Amino acid sequence: MFKKESEYALRALVYIQTQNMNTRRPGIAEIATEIETPPSFTAKILQRMVKQGFIESQKGINGGYFFNPEKKELSLKRVIVSIEGDNLFCGCGFGLKECDNENPCPLHNQYAPVRDAMNDLVSNETIQSMARKSINDKKIRLNRLDLSK
Repeated sequence: MFKKESEYALRALVYIQTQNMNTRRPGIAEIATEIETPPSFTAKILQRMVKQGFIESQKGINGGYFFNPEKKELSLKRVIVSIEGDNLFCGCGFGLKECDNENPCPLHNQYAPVRDAMNDLVSNETIQSMARKSINDKKIRLNRLDLSK
């Protein structure tokens, strides 16, 4: 549903937050391994997240990625919009510029409620709330489930 970059960013940020809750600051190699993403792409994404001010990084022995605990919780929507823009949450399912209740596209009546529900979901959930769920429910995963085992 989201672009790969958004998916990887969300997974990486939730992983970072879960580790921060355990007083750890993970590095690129660990993050990429744990969420099963390419290390170079993960590094690029996290660099972008630092530039956006969503997370911070520190080099050295106690280095790694971390959330500033003094900042408010980060909504999933802010992360997604920083990567993809907001068209997913306000755009037309057919990609038309002019589509609303007055001038609907053929998909409008079915798409608008789904789009609005997705907007509500990602606006109300945060990276921190996802990390808490991940810690509290051991069945929640941040990587692909290997069904071959």
